[in-house]
Amino acid sequence: MKNVFDRMVTEDEDALEPALDRAAQPSVNGVAQPSTNGHALADAEESAVQTSADVKEITQELLKHGYIEETPGSNLFRRTMTHEREVSAALEPLDLVLRLDSHRGVAFLAVAQAATQYAGSDEAWAHPLVRRQRLTLEQSLLIALLRQAFVMHEQESGVGQSAATIAVDELLPQFMAYAEDSGSDAKNESRLLSLLDQLKTHGIVSEVDKRNEVVIRPLIAHVANPDSLAALLAVLKHQRHNLDASRE
Repeated sequence: MKNVFDRMVTEDEDALEPALDRAAQPSVNGVAQPSTNGHALADAEESAVQTSADVKEITQELLKHGYIEETPGSNLFRRTMTHEREVSAALEPLDLVLRLDSHRGVAFLAVAQAATQYAGSDEAWAHPLVRRQRLTLEQSLLIALLRQAFVMHEQESGVGQSAATIAVDELLPQFMAYAEDSGSDAKNESRLLSLLDQLKTHGIVSEVDKRNEVVIRPLIAHVANPDSLAALLAVLKHQRHNLDASRE
């Protein structure tokens, strides 16, 4: 007589046999053929996870440059706004987030806040896909001056209404009020132009045009945020304190 465990095993085997039969097609020459249901399911899954061409282009552009700016003749920024959710989903596994400033017409990448918790301190942490950029004191000072000019432009013209421009001749005396004077006007201007060229690679300013002017890009509103400006002010105060102490 079969006990309860024998009967359970027998029932499981009886239930398994029809399932195995359904997993194979009628045999050909005595050889069972595999079911095509697996291929159909794989094809369905592949088509379901396909990413649209727009999302691919937007994501790749963000990973390449770090930002997308609204410019005449290009609808890439508008498409970024349209596909914001899909792009954000594509960036999530990389611990990156999409930030959109629709008023100023700029989208940019930021590191997810949770990613900074992987290491014990901010100094030790480094994102594998984002290069940590260290600005010099002169670069930071110039960014603060450009940010001030950008804010004044927005107060006069409105946020995102027109491009903010500043002449090199107007910017130079502001910069030299804080920077060390070389004693040569030509060297001072060359030094400023070199710094502007460095900031151009960060998406903060445009190239100096024929009128000796630069466009202050809207990304500066987020790069030079209150926290970074407060940090710069603290450094300048510390250096001023050390300078005064050395003179005493």
